[in-house]
Amino acid sequence: MRRHVLLYGLIGGLMVAALRFVEYRWLVVEHSLELYGGIVAALFAALGIWLGLRLTRRTDVATVPEPASTTSAATTASGASFTRDQVRVAALGITPRELEMLELVATGLSNKEIAAREFVSENTVKTHLSRVFDKLGAKRRTQAVQLAKQMRLIA
Repeated sequence: MRRHVLLYGLIGGLMVAALRFVEYRWLVVEHSLELYGGIVAALFAALGIWLGLRLTRRTDVATVPEPASTTSAATTASGASFTRDQVRVAALGITPRELEMLELVATGLSNKEIAAREFVSENTVKTHLSRVFDKLGAKRRTQAVQLAKQMRLIA
C-alpha cells in the first residue's frame, strides 16, 4: 500500500515539474478553471488516502481462549467436575490428538488458529477434524461439538 502511495506522490511531483516546463502563464490564463479543479481534486485524493490509511489500520491484538484440558478428569467453567467417557472414546476409535483438535474447535478456534497453536499445517488439522466428523457422524463443526458434549467426550 505504501508503495502505491509513494508512486502516486512521485507521479504527482513529476506532473508539477512538467507544468513548470510548459508555459505556465498560458495554462493559468487559458485553463484556470481546470487547473483549480485539479488542485482541489488532488487535495481531496490526498485527504482520502490519509483517512483510508488511518481508519483501516489494523490492531494485531487478539485474545485466544486456552483449550480445555485433555485429561479425563477436568473442571468445567461452572466448577463442576468433568469425567470423559473413555469407553465411548475407545469404541469410537478417537485418538488423543483428534480429541485435542475437537476441544480446540469447541473453544471457537478456526483451522488456521489451531494449526498455528499446535505447530502443524492447516491440512493436518483438516485431516484430524474430518476423521473426527466421520467417527461422530457429524457434518459441521458445531454439530461435532454438540455431539461430543452429549457423548461426554469433551467438557
